[in-house]
Amino acid sequence: MKEKQKIIEISGLSVTFEQYDPHSPRRVNLPVISDLNVSVHAGEIVAVVGSSGSGKSLLAHAIFDLLPANAKVGGNIYYLGEEMRRERIRELRGREIALIPQGTGALNPLMKTGRQITNGRKDDACVGEMRNLMRQYGLPRNVEKKYPFELSGGMARRVLLLTALMSHPKLIVADEPTPGMEESLAGQVLADFRNYADQGNGVLLITHDLRAALGVADRIAVFYAGTTLEEAAASDFDRENLLRHPYTRALWRAMPEHGFAVVSGSQPYVKDLPEGCPFGPRCPDKSPACAGEIPVRSVRGGRVRCVCPGEEEKRGEPDGM
Repeated sequence: MKEKQKIIEISGLSVTFEQYDPHSPRRVNLPVISDLNVSVHAGEIVAVVGSSGSGKSLLAHAIFDLLPANAKVGGNIYYLGEEMRRERIRELRGREIALIPQGTGALNPLMKTGRQITNGRKDDACVGEMRNLMRQYGLPRNVEKKYPFELSGGMARRVLLLTALMSHPKLIVADEPTPGMEESLAGQVLADFRNYADQGNGVLLITHDLRAALGVADRIAVFYAGTTLEEAAASDFDRENLLRHPYTRALWRAMPEHGFAVVSGSQPYVKDLPEGCPFGPRCPDKSPACAGEIPVRSVRGGRVRCVCPGEEEKRGEPDGM
């Protein structure tokens, strides 16, 4: 079967922040993302899953060229096969690609929310579409006349969602879009993402909630300490032995239905990254090879960044994840 078109492809992404060393007059570079890879095809939801500090939100900001001035970005980002340079990103964002940011501070505090949702348009068709969406997501009519500070956190998040939907983008990047929403409304948002993707669009869903992601996503990209450790079909999470990386299996065991098991230790800070695999110090399968270069392998339809897989995985070939 012919592979669907890639809407966005991110290859070898790196992000470093230049900062002054508090103990000397010199500047230092902090590598917060390294060799990160993920793609989204037409008709697909890809969920980027990882704990706080893994680099998920920085990925979103890099796609939209919203990182601060002291950030340096490497690697390549392609939209519909075209490399996205700074000028092209600014042409596309808010039109063909839309961001639902994690923080409600992204709303303009000096502009009424209705004007922000319609991007300043006042024609009847646009206003009518906005009001239909407001009804769909349980926002009272008077919300369009309110300023962001007059809204609850959940209402503000819905305004951000509507702002993205109103532009009818080809790609939505949703960074933790449902916190603060009641469970039924959050489920509706995720179901609408699924419907949106099924129409031939793409959704990059950034979340810490693996369980929610598995309900709507086609593929899961597992992030840890600024890099991709595994990319797997959502169906691979049906059984632990279908997963490839020790960290992904640890996430599986930590789910409520699998016993809330936890792995000792914590994700390392960027200044304290170990040599080789960032999960190495916590890994039950750690070997001396984990301190060296970590290849990416294609294994059973997925990809994994690991040097010591099980016997079945050892048959996988190196890949450029």
